[in-house]
Amino acid sequence: MSPAVASAKLTLSYPLYASDFDPQNDNFLLVGGGGGEGRTGVGNKITLINSSRKHTISEVVDIDLSRDEDSVTSLAIASSTASSVTAFAGINSSQADQNAGKNDHLRSFRLEYPPPKRTDAEESKGQGAQAYKGQTAALGRASLFTPSTAPKKETYQRVTRLSRPCKINGGQLGAIATGLASKGEVVLFDAKTNGPMGPWVEARIPLGQGVEAADVDIIGLNDNEGSPPGNFAVAYCTDYEVHAFSMTLKQHSTPEPRLSYGEPHPDVFAGKARPKFRSLRFITPHLLLLLQNRPNRQGADLLLFELSSSFQGKIVGRKSLHRGINAATALSVTHLTSSPPSESNQLVAAVAGQDTSIETVTIEHPSSPPYRSLKFKSHTLLRSVHPQQITSLSFSVSSPPVATEFSVPPQYIKLASTSIASTVVVHTFPLFPIPPAQKSAKRRYVLTPPGRSDAATMGLSILFSALAIALGAFFLQAFTEIRGGSPDYLGAKGWLSQRVHDYIAIPYILENGTSIAPSTTAISTLSDSASQSASSIADQVTNTLSDLTSSISNTAATAAKEILYDTPEEAKAAVSSALDAASSAVSELHAASEACSATASSSMTSLSSSAASRASAASHHVRDLLSRHYEYRQQHLPDSDDVHHMVIHDDEASGKLKAGFHRPGAGEGGDEAKVRRFEELSQREKELWKQRLREAGVWAVDEGEAVLKGVFFGSVAGAVGAAVRGAMG
Repeated sequence: MSPAVASAKLTLSYPLYASDFDPQNDNFLLVGGGGGEGRTGVGNKITLINSSRKHTISEVVDIDLSRDEDSVTSLAIASSTASSVTAFAGINSSQADQNAGKNDHLRSFRLEYPPPKRTDAEESKGQGAQAYKGQTAALGRASLFTPSTAPKKETYQRVTRLSRPCKINGGQLGAIATGLASKGEVVLFDAKTNGPMGPWVEARIPLGQGVEAADVDIIGLNDNEGSPPGNFAVAYCTDYEVHAFSMTLKQHSTPEPRLSYGEPHPDVFAGKARPKFRSLRFITPHLLLLLQNRPNRQGADLLLFELSSSFQGKIVGRKSLHRGINAATALSVTHLTSSPPSESNQLVAAVAGQDTSIETVTIEHPSSPPYRSLKFKSHTLLRSVHPQQITSLSFSVSSPPVATEFSVPPQYIKLASTSIASTVVVHTFPLFPIPPAQKSAKRRYVLTPPGRSDAATMGLSILFSALAIALGAFFLQAFTEIRGGSPDYLGAKGWLSQRVHDYIAIPYILENGTSIAPSTTAISTLSDSASQSASSIADQVTNTLSDLTSSISNTAATAAKEILYDTPEEAKAAVSSALDAASSAVSELHAASEACSATASSSMTSLSSSAASRASAASHHVRDLLSRHYEYRQQHLPDSDDVHHMVIHDDEASGKLKAGFHRPGAGEGGDEAKVRRFEELSQREKELWKQRLREAGVWAVDEGEAVLKGVFFGSVAGAVGAAVRGAMG
């Protein structure tokens, strides 16, 4: 079970479409959106939010944009200092300017941070808090897309993505992609200039008629590949394809994107729909994470895509997202880095669904190829995060912890999400340290401890569930065998001692008073009689077949002698005689078979009739005694010394019920056996005796227990008299 996740929510005055955390300071979040061009009364803004607290977020400063222009459609922070942050945003010019062929869609802004709070020591020295003026500035604007030739100008800046600044020379590459363009385009530019002014476009990638990039991502190669400064790997995805290439900053060369992967067309009988790529992110320069929506809103998947040095790729991992996410709308990732870098790293990915839920997943991966041990693990599912559709997700950048003189402070990562309902929510996830593989290495912090993947965990769960079901079925079968409610497959009756078996083996009594457990004594008696009859029949058949075989053998021998030594006429007659003898033998065999069948049928009928008559006689005898006893008790006082008492016992030798009337002191001596009135029996003993009487056919449920009152119940016939005398004093 995932730990509790702290969250804070803020509602602004305009719908939100984009967000990004300051990569150097996760206490500040930038969001943007608006009502667009028109007289809607909803302005277009960019807002700086203070996210330093886990349960509360607040506005710091707004940039009010023109209501005659479009809203903010995409946003990315380029750089930041301790006092300010610089960001790029996608904002279309007015519709009139677009129709005139001018659309300054790429804007840059700078926002001033509030001063840090003064410590008690600084305030004691007279250094009071500085006043925050909330200064903001628009740095510039530019049009980088190729002008549209379509009659209706609808092109906007769908994607704005920036690489991390290079550690060597600080170079930074930016990428933007079109939306709603007749011919899609991806433009790469140098993001380290003071503003979008001058010839700073590095490359243009035309996508063709009706094709647009769903997402773009960039990763630097300096730290991993030993490349010269300013070398980057770029990847973008369309609905059905993934393209990747490398480029070097400030060379202004035209890159040649390679088709790394194409979603194959479905079978001709499977329909025309294909899964569509929604987003992608670099994990390493040779490993991509792809977000893909299934056809017809049937769910979404995360794919791990390995790139070779020539940017040819293959899928090496797949994770199906929660079934409640029928279509994904946004993806964000963050790398949980360690210092120094470890052989295994963890990436955290968050996916937003159209059902306003967010699922977080961790991916344990090697830091370099080959990628053989990739493990997906689901972390948590956040339901109903926003009242309406989620438009963007942004993770804060995770940095290795800085130890103080006392200890390492708690580590967290933050996830921001926005919606068209003007809400922004920030979730704070705690990180956990894991011991280093080597003593000299530092601990690294992860969201979920490394372990088995979700697939391995599910396999083990299924295995243990199957074992539990099998054990449950085994013990249930054994219990029903002991109770007598199931055929004896396991031989469970022999596992227990006789005392324990007698206590557990209680017959099953149905609602109508009948038992599903057959009478063992009756079955044993019938089985013995049937065995004797079957043995007699088998002997008769064996004798008959022996006689017939001997007769046929003698006749055949005689015929053989005649064939060998007599004339042909005599041999022919001998063969005819042998055939007649064989036919006669077959007829006798049929007659014997019919006789055996008739004998067996007669024996079984006789056996059944005899058993039924004996059972009926015994039943009528006991039932008659019960009726007489009941009438006698109605005429005499139950407690009188002269009352004759009826005693019923179960003869263990014959398996039958026996009954009789006895007067006090009139019984015979012998081994004493305890007999008690029906009223003195325990409830369990009453139920057993009533069951036995029902099986014998001497008592029915509708007769009630009144006819059984005053009746003594015992077990051994020879000790009934002594038992009655002992029971009555």
